[in-house]
Amino acid sequence: MTYLLGIDAGGTKSRARVVDAAGNVLGEARGGPGNARVGLQALMGSLMHVASKAFANAGLEEQAFDETFAGIGIAGISRPGMQQSISAQSFPFARVSIDTDAAIANLGAHGGRDGAVLILGTGSVGYIRTGNVIQTIGGYGFPISDEGSGAALGLSAMRHALRALDGRTLPTPLSAAVTEQFNHKAEQAVAWMDNATPGDYARMAPMVLDYAEKGDEIAHNIVEDAVRHIERFIETIFDKGADRCALAGGLAQRLQPWLRARTAARLTPVLGDPLDGALILAGSGDGSAG
Repeated sequence: MTYLLGIDAGGTKSRARVVDAAGNVLGEARGGPGNARVGLQALMGSLMHVASKAFANAGLEEQAFDETFAGIGIAGISRPGMQQSISAQSFPFARVSIDTDAAIANLGAHGGRDGAVLILGTGSVGYIRTGNVIQTIGGYGFPISDEGSGAALGLSAMRHALRALDGRTLPTPLSAAVTEQFNHKAEQAVAWMDNATPGDYARMAPMVLDYAEKGDEIAHNIVEDAVRHIERFIETIFDKGADRCALAGGLAQRLQPWLRARTAARLTPVLGDPLDGALILAGSGDGSAG
């Protein structure tokens, strides 16, 4: 092995990092969604695109794949049969280790040690690792799950905006900002909904948080409802025996200040990001796909 490649394939974007055998970062890249829900062919295309881009940014040719151990964390592969289907694919690397995005987030957050994470990104999921015992909480997929996530915040904003359009609730700056994207026409919002992905909803989450911080009443209520779910996640993680828990994911930093002080005090700072965890996975060879 000459190189390690880590990939974090999420619902909104994918990221990759290449390091040498000494751990020096050589190159990084970003790509499109890598959630298993995009389909196997699209997922493989996204993984290889972001990998190739990271190697190009490192000044390496794709021939270096032969000397590379890869660790890949993928959102949504806990669905029945999905991990087996992905593992059966032909990868050009010397070795590939595949796990969930939650698993690599946990590895990165605790430097490979036991612990738990609550991921708050496009979706949400709690993940606990104690020795060889893995427990997950939530993460069943949007819209039936993913409470407190970016997609859930976006969905709540859309519902409020449509109610404001037809007069069931008073409009607020948040509802106006949402409906402006659809020329303030409900039929255009409904047409968008027909093809909207969890990532599309999640892209509204920063706007919801911005308006909540500015005092928009509805936005504030939406965020507080999300925080109630997040705090229940954290309580459950500790109830299940975790000795430490960290927040991970793209919305973690934005949402943590909304937690009650006693809840925030129970959290552990992250040691590294999911790509650090993917690199740990790559080096360990756990979950090898060949």
